[in-house]
Amino acid sequence: MGLFSRKKDARRAEAGTRADAPDQETPEQPSGAAEETAAASHVDADPTAAPATAEAVPAGEDRTEGTVEPDEDRSHLEDGPFDADEAPEEDRIDLGGLQVPMVEGMELRMEMDQRTHAVTGANLVVEGSALQVQAFAAPKSRGLWEEVRGSLRGSVVDQGGTAETRTGPFGTELITRLPVKRADGRVGYRPARFIGVDGPRWLLRAILSGPALGDAEASRTFETLLSRIVVVRGSDAMAPQELIPLNLPGQRPGVVPAEDNPLDPLARGPEITEIG
Repeated sequence: MGLFSRKKDARRAEAGTRADAPDQETPEQPSGAAEETAAASHVDADPTAAPATAEAVPAGEDRTEGTVEPDEDRSHLEDGPFDADEAPEEDRIDLGGLQVPMVEGMELRMEMDQRTHAVTGANLVVEGSALQVQAFAAPKSRGLWEEVRGSLRGSVVDQGGTAETRTGPFGTELITRLPVKRADGRVGYRPARFIGVDGPRWLLRAILSGPALGDAEASRTFETLLSRIVVVRGSDAMAPQELIPLNLPGQRPGVVPAEDNPLDPLARGPEITEIG
């Protein structure tokens, strides 16, 4: 498939209230367009791994802000996330193992393993908050989210953080606070919301971070976005918890950047402004 999987009857999720996200750099976006960036950062391809805690946080930032209680209401959701065989028609960005809806004002940041150059995840950024999405293979006979959620809880606690389960629109979620080293040497805490959805032979894991955690309206924006994502599992044999392969927009599966063009983790990647 090309850059976009052309579908009809596209529906747009409303953007949440704008808020600053001081812990992540958000490049300026062209007026009236979303930006798709290939970032050279690393995301673990293990669904049970919690995000690393070594990232420095600027001094003076409060990393202990609260999160809004997830709401079980599903009235703002579509019927997804969808399996590729059951997805309704809609314009989507084709990332191989995932297809994400085109939302005005959304920035797409692709995560890549610096050693293998493999695409390991996608970050959907809206108004300073981000939803990181990854899909993993699962057995036919059972879902994985309960098992993965338990392992994630243990990983967070082992790192000195806290984790609690809450019920949200997609079922049981995990709300975490991970310790991070601040620029002034003190320890702060970064909250995150882990959401898991079991599908036919796949698990979709999403991590919401940023100001949307404390904003019910913005949280609903990301929940709606998640409910419109399509997982393309494919028919190949895969081990449970193996990452379903992704590719950059418009790139053939399995193709990696040329070796003579090394990735710079501080440089902005290629930008595509197809979404208006």
